[in-house]
Amino acid sequence: MGKIIGAKMLKLNAIKSEKVWGYELWIASTHRNGLQKDFLEYCGGEYPLLVKIIQANDSLSVQVHPDDETAALLEGKGAVGKTECWYVLDAAADARLVYGLNGNQGHEPDREELSAAIKESRLDSYLNSVPVKKGDFVFIPAGTVHAIGGGLRLLEVQQSCDITYRLYDWGRPRELHIEKGLASVKGEGRRPILPFEGNFECRYFSLEEIRISGAYSAYNSGQNGAPDSVNLYFVIEGSGKVRGLLRGQNGSAENPAQIFNAEDIFAVAPGEKITFMADGARVMKIACRCR
Repeated sequence: MGKIIGAKMLKLNAIKSEKVWGYELWIASTHRNGLQKDFLEYCGGEYPLLVKIIQANDSLSVQVHPDDETAALLEGKGAVGKTECWYVLDAAADARLVYGLNGNQGHEPDREELSAAIKESRLDSYLNSVPVKKGDFVFIPAGTVHAIGGGLRLLEVQQSCDITYRLYDWGRPRELHIEKGLASVKGEGRRPILPFEGNFECRYFSLEEIRISGAYSAYNSGQNGAPDSVNLYFVIEGSGKVRGLLRGQNGSAENPAQIFNAEDIFAVAPGEKITFMADGARVMKIACRCR
């Protein structure tokens, strides 16, 4: 990984990807399938996380992502898995999603059971469908069978991976990946779906919700000066002003304040400080733990 290139905070611009079920906004990405060149340059190398906004007007496929070991086995050396999480930004009154398998036979179904259920078009009976609402938090460890339902807008934080294995797609004529998908299914690591409690961390990333009344400042004291030391700040709600400050050997350089609004996202490298000025805004700090 390369060295961070000095800059005073970076506001990231989304890359939109239209889907049959809605769309995705890749809002922090150095992945080749949705590359933000200015973010790659700012980081000085590939950032290990990928952050999206998902607008689901219809249900996504029933799918699963491999873990690191399975990704390398199925896709080749250098492939990484995809552990992710969702923060519900907005939800229709009847919004639901699939979160794992329900074990309706008294046990977690094995690969043979799932394969038979897919072939016989009865996978639905094994899916754990749960209601969700605005503000809920869902952790999706790699290997979890899942599907986002219609009427949901989500903030997604994940490993920088674009591997998706579809097990079922509600009759839509898209490619399925049943063998690889079944090889990736695991039942460990799920957590109760609850309103976000303010902090979360796993092996790959951490999240912290910050409530701003007046001014809030944060300095990135990252030690290794590598891409994974960059912190991200996503505006959940509210508006106000934001300013960046770079501290260097020759003193500090502050950039002019700019307006921020809901769903803006800013990158802050080691040695930089960010200051939000607002009354009632909420911001999600996203940090990488992939080191």
